[in-house]
Amino acid sequence: MIVLGIIVSIAAIGTMCWLLFNLAVFALPFFIGLNAGIWAYGTGAGWLGGILIGLIAAGLTVAVGQGLLMLVRPIWARLLIALTFVAPAGVAGFYATLGIVKHMMPSEIIFSVVGAVAVGVTAFLRVAGMAATGPADGNLART
Repeated sequence: MIVLGIIVSIAAIGTMCWLLFNLAVFALPFFIGLNAGIWAYGTGAGWLGGILIGLIAAGLTVAVGQGLLMLVRPIWARLLIALTFVAPAGVAGFYATLGIVKHMMPSEIIFSVVGAVAVGVTAFLRVAGMAATGPADGNLART
């Protein structure tokens, strides 16, 4: 029975890490949607209004981010847009890793920083993958 508990614990930690890496890109839209929903609820919109406003704000954040990545041409501006999405993902990765490692390792800060870097790099690669690439030869049709 003890072995089964250990296996289930490892599976649960693995599942949470998988979710963290897959959902890291959406940390910024989640925070914006959550704050917009709480604001809407506080202004008297009710539960349904708060949830709808939060979902709309999160969706707009994702749409605006992807639109900017597709439309903006300078690489430094694309990097700033990507870092806007990556910074909250890194913070979420740090605290998620800290919560997991705090109970298992003596030097949790070092492992938490490593986890934050890993989640941040993964989020950056996924955000960079969202950017639309131009033609292979770099020539655009001009009218």
